[in-house]
Amino acid sequence: MVKRTSFEHDQCPIARSLDAIGDWWSLLIIRDAILGKRRFGEFQKSLGLAKNILSHRLRLLVDQGLLETAPASDGSAYQEYLLTRKGRGVFPVLVALRQWSEEFDDAPEEIATTLVDREKGRPVGRLQVLSEDGRALEASDTALKPRPTRKRRLSA
Repeated sequence: MVKRTSFEHDQCPIARSLDAIGDWWSLLIIRDAILGKRRFGEFQKSLGLAKNILSHRLRLLVDQGLLETAPASDGSAYQEYLLTRKGRGVFPVLVALRQWSEEFDDAPEEIATTLVDREKGRPVGRLQVLSEDGRALEASDTALKPRPTRKRRLSA
């Protein structure tokens, strides 16, 4: 495996998130887990990924706290991979990527599925970035500002 640069201690939260979900296989594994896949063989069949690479990615996702392992729900000797709260938190990221692709893909007619509200069967609305008071924001409406620093307590 090629050693990747770690952004674990980077000051930018986007760079830091890339340590956990910054490669396409990890995002596709999480996508499949959201869609209900739990077993190694299910991920392997869906992704067509070499077993050694899949095993490595699953281990990284467990180490990062996005997935956890559990005994198979059918009582067999296998284990299952379950999304954690942190793993389920990737859902809006996947929706944003999907909607971006639906809007800008060169061949949108080749996209085989539509994301719908399970209860109503209607397409999911576009994600929006909202201000605290509910206004829709564009990138030009935002800025970065330093966080207030916390004073460290000195021990006596």
